[in-house]
Amino acid sequence: MQILSDHKMFEGHQRIYLHESEACRTEMRFGLYVPPDVDAATAPILIWLSGLTCTEQNFITKAGAQRKAAELGMILVAPDTSPRGDAVPDAPDAAYDLGLGAGFYVDATQKPWDQHYRMEHYIARELPALLAQELGLGSAQEGSGKMGIAGHSMGGHGALVLHFRHPDLFKTVSAFAPIVAPTMVPWGEKAFTAYLGADREKWRAYDACALVGTYKSTAHILIDQGLADDFLDSQLQPHLFEQACAEAGQALTLRRLDGYDHSYYFIASFIDDHLIHNARGLTGATG
Repeated sequence: MQILSDHKMFEGHQRIYLHESEACRTEMRFGLYVPPDVDAATAPILIWLSGLTCTEQNFITKAGAQRKAAELGMILVAPDTSPRGDAVPDAPDAAYDLGLGAGFYVDATQKPWDQHYRMEHYIARELPALLAQELGLGSAQEGSGKMGIAGHSMGGHGALVLHFRHPDLFKTVSAFAPIVAPTMVPWGEKAFTAYLGADREKWRAYDACALVGTYKSTAHILIDQGLADDFLDSQLQPHLFEQACAEAGQALTLRRLDGYDHSYYFIASFIDDHLIHNARGLTGATG
């Protein structure tokens, strides 16, 4: 792995790493914030999954999460949202919601996407192994009980789905404005048709509303949703997940926040709450 940048921040270090990915068959980047005076072998880790069009930069430069992470002693990991590079296929029309920047955190099964778009394997297998083996972050090991996952929009979808599918790896979960029912909204229908094929039954494996009734989670899920979000009714529909959680007996706090939109202004306003929520579940810390 190469360190592309290293900036001191709140007495810790914000770094960007570059490495060759076996899962995605291309170079991948991720941001890593390590607070001061933490034991890398035991410190809790929060994986952040960003939304459509984002890279590893959006979260680390806009969310303002490092200050609270330093207080909590929590390591932050912010991977890119999809594979990139000249050999990686993109949408024919360069659409923002398919292809580069729009991996949807699934393992694609359809050509030409299946050779590179293996984001579930990357996030849930390859990246944790790199964090543990190459950087000594012991909490990235499956079964440690000290790694959580969070995200925004497409990344919120990824956080919920990967938590349900890998509960021994991601003990806690939270999300901002997640796509909770991708099988029923345009963003998900477009991406899943391309990446997973026409069989809609197979899509359910990556739909949080379907998974909550199948996979048992001991986590208390936190979701924040702005009521001024332009995508609320057309793409997000959090009430569907709220209903699915109620039917499944899944613990959920869904906060509907008046006046907030889909932007990082919204995320920056409540990111501390999400770090505390995950730290509480991972270590008992209250912030």
